[in-house]
Amino acid sequence: MPKPAKSRGVRGSRTGRPIMALLDLLGRRWSLRILWELRGDPLTSRALRTACDEASPTVLQTRLDELREAGFIALGDDGYTLTPLGRELHASFLPLHGFAERWRAKS
Repeated sequence: MPKPAKSRGVRGSRTGRPIMALLDLLGRRWSLRILWELRGDPLTSRALRTACDEASPTVLQTRLDELREAGFIALGDDGYTLTPLGRELHASFLPLHGFAERWRAKS
């Protein structure tokens, strides 16, 4: 009897499940902030460092590499941009971002 095929794990996920890998990636500090900053025009890594002024350059570059590898951002001649997948993800988080902004304004 042949062995059942092993399910392929998702790189970066401890559980091997795609949704868990996504949540793990987005839960890392600066990942969502980078996606938010890239919602408009392309940004260079220098502009992103300015926007995420509390992030160390090493951490920021690590997050950029992770987001590129996951297919959410791309690096072009003008700098980093959201991919169609990144735009879709960003759009799905807009209601949550609006809620967070309203909550912060009340505090």
